[in-house]
Amino acid sequence: MVIKNVNLETVCGITSKLPENTLPEIAFAGKSNVGKSSLINALMNRKSYARISATPGKTQTINFYNINQEFYLVDLPGYGYAKVSEQEKQKWGQMVERYLHGSKQLRAVFLLIDIRHDPSANDKLMYDWIVSQGYHPIIIATKLDKIKRSQKDKQVRIIRQGLGLLPGTIVIPFSSVTKQGRDEIWELAEREYLV
Repeated sequence: MVIKNVNLETVCGITSKLPENTLPEIAFAGKSNVGKSSLINALMNRKSYARISATPGKTQTINFYNINQEFYLVDLPGYGYAKVSEQEKQKWGQMVERYLHGSKQLRAVFLLIDIRHDPSANDKLMYDWIVSQGYHPIIIATKLDKIKRSQKDKQVRIIRQGLGLLPGTIVIPFSSVTKQGRDEIWELAEREYLV
């Protein structure tokens, strides 16, 4: 994937109307501190287009990045750690639900899980929920550079078991530091979802 241009085209808040895009969309979901902004920046070949923050839960909107005028990369709000009220979290949940239900162009959902840890209850909930919406999420196991190479297969197995992944679910280990996994994500997206 050659990224020629990136444009943050639409930012949807809790009360915003979702855009009626005509180009395919691929969406990224994950816990607040799982490295979603770092992944998105790595995919777009940009240093800090998606805001990276020391405070988890910075993305409180659905951000639509127009890539090469060909498709949208959609950044969904992080779940889990954000220091916000339950009411606020509920509103984000409703916003994400509205998007998953309402988008006519959504082709795939990538769910990010930290490779170092067992999936959390929230991760499991999110995975089951995406599946219940009729999608087969692709799992991206982030922060690969933070474990030893010898631990990778074991940690991927832990993710598979912890989420109860459906047979055939793709798990792509990824590092925003080394960019390992980046080409694999793009190849999969281009081959399966952006045709």
